[in-house]
Amino acid sequence: MSVRLIGRSAAAALIAVAMLASGCASSDGKKPAREGQALEEGIRNVADGGDPVDGGTLTYGAYTEPTSLDPTVTIAAATTGGNEMANIYDTLVTFDPEKQEFVPRLAESIEPDANFTTWTLRLRDDVTFSDGTPLDAAAVVWSQQRYGSAKAPETALWVDNVTSVTATDEHTVTYELARPWPLFPGVLSTGPGLIVAKSSVGADGTFTPVGAGPFTLGAWEPGESLELKARQDYWDGSPHLDTVKMAFLGDQRTSLDSLLSGGVDSALIRDPDLVDEVLEEDLPAYVNMRAAGNVAIINASEGAAGHDPRVRKAIALAIDPALIFERMFGGSGIASSDLFPDYSVWHTDVAGLQPDRAEATKLVEEAKADGWDGVITYVDGTDPASRASIQAVKASLEAVGMTLDPQPTRTISEQITKIAVERDYDLAGWSINFVEADPFARMYATMHSGGTQVYGMHTSPEMDALIASFQAATTKKDQLAAIASIQEQVNEDVPFVTFGPYSELSVWNKDVHGITGAANSIIMLDDAWVD
Repeated sequence: MSVRLIGRSAAAALIAVAMLASGCASSDGKKPAREGQALEEGIRNVADGGDPVDGGTLTYGAYTEPTSLDPTVTIAAATTGGNEMANIYDTLVTFDPEKQEFVPRLAESIEPDANFTTWTLRLRDDVTFSDGTPLDAAAVVWSQQRYGSAKAPETALWVDNVTSVTATDEHTVTYELARPWPLFPGVLSTGPGLIVAKSSVGADGTFTPVGAGPFTLGAWEPGESLELKARQDYWDGSPHLDTVKMAFLGDQRTSLDSLLSGGVDSALIRDPDLVDEVLEEDLPAYVNMRAAGNVAIINASEGAAGHDPRVRKAIALAIDPALIFERMFGGSGIASSDLFPDYSVWHTDVAGLQPDRAEATKLVEEAKADGWDGVITYVDGTDPASRASIQAVKASLEAVGMTLDPQPTRTISEQITKIAVERDYDLAGWSINFVEADPFARMYATMHSGGTQVYGMHTSPEMDALIASFQAATTKKDQLAAIASIQEQVNEDVPFVTFGPYSELSVWNKDVHGITGAANSIIMLDDAWVD
């Protein structure tokens, strides 16, 4: 498996888990990838395919093979198994790419009170799980209580903010929140919104996916493929396709080559240089932008080099994001230290830290004078892009007086263990992945002191308060003011170094129709068909 699947994509595999058009051309004269509106969030290049055709199989080149289809284990994102899970379970709420807002799906409606602390969700009355049992309010409460009691990807976010979930009648669920949360529906499009049937959990605790979505799990050949079989009794009508085959081809390059040759019908592409190739083909695609998709996280734990704030800031001031993207992807992509570059609806006038070698050198000298040995252990992958990143970081840090100790990892599992479990790193290639639809959940998980995906990064009461202010903001003006303050705090604290965003493209051939987009780059296939 290629690792942009081992470096930053190990983060995508864990967090979900994980955007183009640099402002300048690459050294070989390549034009910026994004011109005009090419990479705006949403569906692009889709034409009316005429009357749907029933039957057949759609083959999808998956980004990676999921480790589990249990939402309490696996992040609900396209890079980690979210496509499989969303099409098995469906979601209470979904993200509408055309409206650029969250809308009901399994839910019929969701409404807040005046203070955004009580939300009332009304379910459709004709939905059943694939085992024939009803998806009613009691089923939602059971599934979400199971989610909240597990060590799920968003458990901390859920239990810290949702104080109660109550079935107030057969089709109504009431959520009481600990604090105002105007963007609360967004979390019902992800893990907590993937409702699993009670029959999914066996008497011995084993898990078998049973959901209310348009497909059920078919044959799963580990390392090769996974099949989804159409449900004839799906609440919104039987899918046109008979089968969806998720093919695990090993890396994005193979998936793209197979797509262009007709070996697969659709694929997920994320690396900026490969996205450039997709854009040249003018194919239909669903685009999701991922702010802070390419970062280096800094371990601020006691005993780590980054425990000293001077070292953290020196690292950020020493590295030019443009150099990282040039070395990794030949200049493709958006190189930016901003949390949200100017393509984003969350962009503000507050910029990220800019390279300053003189100031970085001064900070390094001060830290060394107080006893620091100047050594930075750097964890990243062994694929070509990661190796290039290591060399760029090495040159940047050594130019200001640090010594880099590279520690490349061979597998995603090794990468995750070293960073997320052992905290055995000073600096590491990773992904934060703020989504355009609603960045709050990822902010909480990766920047809040209560987050489950901090992995040794610096947190503070000041940042917690700023994240809370963004959560509670009811107007776009107030939300942007909070984002600006968060950027200022990141510049001060430097919990990680932002190199730039990524784009995630689910792309398909022109004989494929009816694919719809959802949250976290997920695509829904209940209306899809192939000529």
